[in-house]
Amino acid sequence: MRKVFFFGLVCVSLGLVWAQSDTSQSTKPFVAAQQETSTIKFEEVSHNFGNVIEGEIAKYDFKFTNTGTEPLVLTNVQASCGCTTPKWPREPIAAGATAIITAEYNSNGRPGSFTKNIFVKSNGGDVTLTISGMVVKEPEKPKSPIIIRG
Repeated sequence: MRKVFFFGLVCVSLGLVWAQSDTSQSTKPFVAAQQETSTIKFEEVSHNFGNVIEGEIAKYDFKFTNTGTEPLVLTNVQASCGCTTPKWPREPIAAGATAIITAEYNSNGRPGSFTKNIFVKSNGGDVTLTISGMVVKEPEKPKSPIIIRG
């Protein structure tokens, strides 16, 4: 019986020693690997032109920044209709750099209120920009009186 007890005591002691001296785990804290990404951040995502005189082209520049760590690539920028034309940079935007997307709205023959969307797709996320306003007819110019002298 003593032999069995002594053998059991040796096994438990060895187990405790192995548990204490296991060097396979590092004592350094775990640091998650940082993923390098691109992130698009706009100063504003909507703009109201107010009143636009019919026939004018209303333009607005949406300014954005790549707040990520990798170059930002705009893969597609598309308007919700043909009356709005977006213009955007085709080259990659470096980390920390800023750029603009210009939205142009053609008000010719479109009296009344409008709300249009511009859909931005990039490797930094998808964003929807909005422009709105009211197209009004140009006020008539006053007619000058005709003076007839006789």
